[in-house]
Amino acid sequence: MKTICTFLFALVVINTASAQGNFNVGTSVLGAGIGFGSSFGGGYGSQTPALSALYEHGVWDVGGPGVISLGGYIAHKSFSSDYLIYSSSWNYTIIGVRSAYHFNMINTSEWDLYGGAMISYRAVSFSDNGPGNNYGAVSSDIYFTLYAGGRYYFSENWAAYGELGSGIASLTLGVCYKF
Repeated sequence: MKTICTFLFALVVINTASAQGNFNVGTSVLGAGIGFGSSFGGGYGSQTPALSALYEHGVWDVGGPGVISLGGYIAHKSFSSDYLIYSSSWNYTIIGVRSAYHFNMINTSEWDLYGGAMISYRAVSFSDNGPGNNYGAVSSDIYFTLYAGGRYYFSENWAAYGELGSGIASLTLGVCYKF
């Protein structure tokens, strides 16, 4: 729900500006990020930050203030728990196809604001040293997620980015290279 509210808020704020942004048909972006927070795993023990990589390519000019991109996403996150003599670990890997609408309405070439959706396969592995697996609800499956984000280009090709979403992490921060 927070993701949807953030996405709608971004739409309202962005619609007050007008001009051409910097993500166009033919633009490609490679990115790497580190994510924090998640709805995966148990509530106990330790966890690694989510590590992710993304690729996007501007595909459709929708006539007006935006471009639709299509791309891919891969990410990994781990959790582990130790209780006296019992230990367990979960590993999550997500591979997805994502699409975003890039709002080219801001009067600057430094910002690229976008919102999108992703369909992904979440592969889950679980291991423990206990008498049996009590986590039958944890399974690999297909997921649909929404996200909203922005990139700030500090040079012609390099950007810092942030994304809010319900993918592998609640918040992802990273760097991107545009070509």
